Amino acid sequence: MPAPPDEVWSLLTDPSRLSRLLPGCERLEPDGPDRYKAAVKFGIAAISGKYAGTLEFAEKKQPHSLVLKMDGKGLPGFVKGEGRIELVAKGASDTELTYTGEAQVGGVIASVGQRMLDAAARKIVQQFFDSAKAELASTKSLAAESTSQPKSRAKANNRSER
Repeated sequence: MPAPPDEVWSLLTDPSRLSRLLPGCERLEPDGPDRYKAAVKFGIAAISGKYAGTLEFAEKKQPHSLVLKMDGKGLPGFVKGEGRIELVAKGASDTELTYTGEAQVGGVIASVGQRMLDAAARKIVQQFFDSAKAELASTKSLAAESTSQPKSRAKANNRSER
């Protein structure tokens, strides 16, 4: 990830930013300490639908690791999962992120088969981390622009005084 661990941690634990990164997330609202009500829409093959459930942060060791617990139910079935995320500084401005996870799926959505579920899960996880990288890179470029603009304004002001 193109940011130090504390910035990556901030991104992953800020519900307003996290909701923009999660594929299909329509809503993420506080429901207690480190717990959120979630509304998510996604589909696999011809089966799609909305899920309502919870997202919870557990075992937080800022800014090194945390566990995300998810639980959702909808017309297509249910999803229950847990993922461990670990962050390790790589140099002064990058973070290596590793994750492991497990999910249980039931109902109609489970009928698409294990291979398709595995492929869909990998795609969703990849989309999430691609979005996180883009968000961090965007934040970094905005910060770089804001620190360089005062210098260019100063130069412009100096020219106008002459």
